[in-house]
Amino acid sequence: MLAATPIGRVDDASPRLATELAAADVIAAEDTRRLRRLCSDLGVETSARVLSYFEGNEARRTDDLIQALRDGDRVLLVTDAGMPSVSDPGYRLVAAAVAEDIAVTAVPGPSAVLTALAVSGLPVDRFCFEGFLPRKAGERARRLAALADEPRTMVFFEAPHRTAAALTAMAEALGADRPAAVCRELTKTYEEVRRGGLGELAGWAADGVRGEVTIVVSGQAEPAAGDLGPEQVTALLDEARERGLSTKDAVTDVVRRTGLPKRTVYALALDRS
Repeated sequence: MLAATPIGRVDDASPRLATELAAADVIAAEDTRRLRRLCSDLGVETSARVLSYFEGNEARRTDDLIQALRDGDRVLLVTDAGMPSVSDPGYRLVAAAVAEDIAVTAVPGPSAVLTALAVSGLPVDRFCFEGFLPRKAGERARRLAALADEPRTMVFFEAPHRTAAALTAMAEALGADRPAAVCRELTKTYEEVRRGGLGELAGWAADGVRGEVTIVVSGQAEPAAGDLGPEQVTALLDEARERGLSTKDAVTDVVRRTGLPKRTVYALALDRS
């Protein structure tokens, strides 16, 4: 079982989290000291066997946890904050459990991704999570270049000491005026959300940023319907089909995104078939 833990305020923890911590036979924790502090703050006493489970030992420990599950133990996985496997340990264990036909479930709860998205003021109807950008400048630039035409709102995690460099690289690849929000210390005492263009935010971050950082960036704006030629509409149809949509649903998607008449888009879709 994956269990989401608070990303800031401990009173955001759900009653079910406390129940599952108390009932577990084995608890795999990214940081065992933080786990014990969490249990203390929640007033939970646990007799579970506690194992460290982090990036450095995740591959090796997964086999131990799968064996515990085979033996019928109730295994709970927690990370330092938020939902396990979202840029945190967990994916290997879930994949291994699924391969063994072992049931996997979750205790839902706080998520920095969704919290930042909700308070960013940017479109939330379609979004993608990009995790941490590469640390090396060249690799980071290539990743951002590949995202330049991404129409969905993008969510990134970043270390505070790399935030200024990341925002500068984003401004260069996506445009200094691209709307964005830097969400710092979400749900904590010194929570701060800075909104503006990427260039403006890069300038703000140049003096240093502290705390946990989540960056939300607006997707590439769709061109106005009057600016679209047949080739561009066809490209949008192809992109929709690549996402698994049927021709009918692809037409509906492109009409919604562009405002073009349905008969025009449908005719292009038929030509493409």
